[in-house]
Amino acid sequence: MKSNFKQFVLKLSIIFWALPIGAQEPDIGEKLIKEFLGNVETISGRFEQQLVDAEDNVIEKSSGTLDIMRPAKFRWRYSEPYQQILVADGLNIWIYDADLEQVTVRPQLGTLDSSPAALLSGSASELEGFEYVGSFVDRETVWVVLRPDDPQSSFSKVEFGFTDGVLTRMLFGDNLGQTTLIALFDIKFNQPIDPGLVEFVPPNTVDVVGEPIILPGTSD
Repeated sequence: MKSNFKQFVLKLSIIFWALPIGAQEPDIGEKLIKEFLGNVETISGRFEQQLVDAEDNVIEKSSGTLDIMRPAKFRWRYSEPYQQILVADGLNIWIYDADLEQVTVRPQLGTLDSSPAALLSGSASELEGFEYVGSFVDRETVWVVLRPDDPQSSFSKVEFGFTDGVLTRMLFGDNLGQTTLIALFDIKFNQPIDPGLVEFVPPNTVDVVGEPIILPGTSD
C-alpha cells in the first residue's frame, strides 16, 4: 500500500505537470520567493519534520523550534525524539548532541547549502545556484519548485510552500533519494531575536570535536 507521503508527492506531481500554460498568474512563484528573500530578516517558530527514504517510507519524525537571523545565522533545536541543537554564528556551525554529550564544530564558509536550516538562513545569493522550474497550487498552498545547477549540490530538489503568501512548508530532496518535508507553525517574521540564540558556548562537561574559527582580537 502506498504511504500517505507517496500519495501526497504523486498528487503534487500530477497537478504540476497537468497545469496548462497560463492556467495561473505568471511568475507567481518567482514573485513569492523573491519577496521572501528580499523582505524577511528574521524567522522564529516551531517545525515538524519527516525524513522519507527512496522507497517512500517515513524513517524518522522530529520536531523542535527554529530561530533564524538572515543572513547566515540560525539556531535549529530538535526536541523530539532526541535533543540536538544546531547553531550557525556566522563563522562556525555547532552541532550539540545532548545524549552523546558531544559538540562538533566546523567552519561555516562553504557549508551553507548542506542543510535546510542553512539554506533557509542564507542570503538571496545562496539561491543563485538554483534554477526556477515553476510553481503549482495544491490545497491553497503555492509550491515554488527549484533545482540546483550544480549536480554536486547537497540537494536534488528544493520546494517552498506558501499559504496566503506566508512560508508554511518546505521540501528538500537529497542525492541519496531521501526527502525531508518540513511544516512550519506559529511562525513570526521580522521580530527581534535575542542575539545570544545564534551564539554557542560549549558546556564544560562535553567533548568538542573540531576547532572553531575565532576572529583576531576575540577570545573563545
